[in-house]
Amino acid sequence: MTAVEVAVRAHAALGEGPTWDSAADRLIWVDILGSRVHTYEPATGRRTVLATEQHVGAAKPRAGGGLVVNLRDGVGLYPPAASGGSTGAGGAAPFRWLHHDPVPGRRANDAAVAPDGSLWCGTMRYDEAPDGGTLTRIAPDGTVRPLLDDVAVSNGTGWSPDGRRVYYVDSPTRRIDVFDLDDDGLPVNRRAFTAVEDGFPDGLTVDAEGGVWVALWDGGAVRRYTPDGALDRVVPLPVRRPTACAFGGTGLTDLYITTARTGLARPHPLSGSLLVVPGAGKGLPQPPFAG
Repeated sequence: MTAVEVAVRAHAALGEGPTWDSAADRLIWVDILGSRVHTYEPATGRRTVLATEQHVGAAKPRAGGGLVVNLRDGVGLYPPAASGGSTGAGGAAPFRWLHHDPVPGRRANDAAVAPDGSLWCGTMRYDEAPDGGTLTRIAPDGTVRPLLDDVAVSNGTGWSPDGRRVYYVDSPTRRIDVFDLDDDGLPVNRRAFTAVEDGFPDGLTVDAEGGVWVALWDGGAVRRYTPDGALDRVVPLPVRRPTACAFGGTGLTDLYITTARTGLARPHPLSGSLLVVPGAGKGLPQPPFAG
């Protein structure tokens, strides 16, 4: 496997949620505590930054262009013109709420788009209190379906290549769980997929072979597990707090990894940067949000 490289040198407080936008050949990622949505085009090196008015847990491409964002107080939409980003201090970008649900002390965290084009979005309390977070399905028309209401830190979510299973992380449990999906695409039959040591499981992605890659917060690595839950590969990283990973680039063969520097007395110089492992594997195309 090729060594870890720096895709974007940055100082994000809490980098998260890398997502390959195949329509634009770019990677989208966020700085949650910095209230920023970043994009990066590997072919050109072009970068953009979109400032949000609230902490932003995740940003995903929309089928018609623009972004769906998981914000502190709910899920909202940016049109295509706004999602190109800006590094200036101009006026606020056009925005509208799709689902507005403010709860004092709670914020958005990771999110993922399901094969049917819905958004599965997680929340957590700022104090990470047990049972303070949720996992919710937002349909393209804004219809809300609660999935889990007893989460501490809702994190990585990813679907198997055949669309019959979904993997999920509530970080303090130190487990990756797996659900079967019923005929409506909703999760049933929750069980442990694998336990994780040497850190806390954070964001994850599923590759074309069904392998599950997960970033280890305070574990300084990304791990790959086979579809039966056996540890297959470990990618050591120079930073202590990787947060999430996703395949992107030509052929979806490059593994991008977001990182954080928040809470570290002496962060590594690359903490907060976007890292990449070229040729790490073969990813699955990620569907855009259908709304």
